Amino acid sequence: MEKNKSPHSENGNLLTRLMEDPQLAPVTGNLSKYRLQVIYTQINRDAQNKPTFTDFYYNVDTLRYFYPASTVKLPAAILALEKLNDLNINNLDKFSAAFTRGLPGISTEVNFDSTAQDFHPSIAHYIKKIFLVSDNDAFNRLYEFLGQEEFNRKLWQKGFASAQIRHRLDVDLSPEANRHTNGMFFMDDGDTVYQQPGKISSLVFQDKHDLIGKAHYIGDSLVRTPMDFYYKNHISLVDLHHILRNIIFPGTVTSGQAFRLKEEDYRFLYRYMSQLPTETTYPAYDSTEFYPAYVKFLLFGGDKNAVMPPYIRIFNKPGWAYGFLTDLAYVVDFKNKVEFMVSANLYVNEDGVLSSGHYEFDEIGKPFLQKLGSIIYQYELERKRLHEPDLSKFMMTYDR
Repeated sequence: MEKNKSPHSENGNLLTRLMEDPQLAPVTGNLSKYRLQVIYTQINRDAQNKPTFTDFYYNVDTLRYFYPASTVKLPAAILALEKLNDLNINNLDKFSAAFTRGLPGISTEVNFDSTAQDFHPSIAHYIKKIFLVSDNDAFNRLYEFLGQEEFNRKLWQKGFASAQIRHRLDVDLSPEANRHTNGMFFMDDGDTVYQQPGKISSLVFQDKHDLIGKAHYIGDSLVRTPMDFYYKNHISLVDLHHILRNIIFPGTVTSGQAFRLKEEDYRFLYRYMSQLPTETTYPAYDSTEFYPAYVKFLLFGGDKNAVMPPYIRIFNKPGWAYGFLTDLAYVVDFKNKVEFMVSANLYVNEDGVLSSGHYEFDEIGKPFLQKLGSIIYQYELERKRLHEPDLSKFMMTYDR
């Protein structure tokens, strides 16, 4: 087996053989249509539990555009925690009350959060909502805390050169408006401990024109040309996969790519990346809308009726929009001592029309990811390991 194979090369490897499973043929049989990309990382431990990685790539092309949707919330959460650590201000942390000032015509102020136990918005509560149900407003508030320029420069400095995080999510704003981010202030026990003025990004992004589909809507008008994603967010699947690996396995990361997080930050991320909406007290989610597998696509397909064994936990961040469906996942089976990473992306838009609100996420995308995760998991169950992994680091205590 080839180790750390280039994503630009052909894949005469294990993953290619796994992808030949007939269950996957409806998508793998038409790669140009579905724009499928898969990265699978096999993890082996030595006698001291130190991990080594073997990466396998299937149809991965870092130059092929896909819309990352909510997967950009993963680096937003990490960088927000890192920024708090870098500020290094007494009585300022992720649990501090975080109030956002309004930007007229762009973004509203935030003075309270009805879903929080103390009704105070905070970086911690935004991160919880991001991982539990992929909350868009929570991401937008972290985008405003970081600022567009800082968000991107921090990722570039760590080697994630493909990142172009240009805009908030689920709000229709111009590129100029998204350069502006709100002022914020943080309070502890009635005292203001930090104030951040509003910012205007001067960042100039690398030019790109990524045309997708055959038609798209602008408002209620159908435009019979492909949609140009020039002003849309972008980051490669390879970079997203390595961002996930960097926080799951921080001890294996070189100093230049390491995030400046504390052990308690990692524990916090692991908890809410793996906790289910039905295990959560604050916010209190309606289980009919936010069921256990709501954001667990690889292995469980985001299926309302999925049976999720208690000994399996998935630490992940998915995203879905404009027909693009992505999941970044570290899978752990505590009972059978299995661990692996999978990141996958595909495009499911049968009629080729974007912004229509109709995509085949449920019909094609999520069932495919469920089968993909299950096939790799079954292989991992049967794979012989020289040393059994100690996975106790990833055992979390949940609300219920």
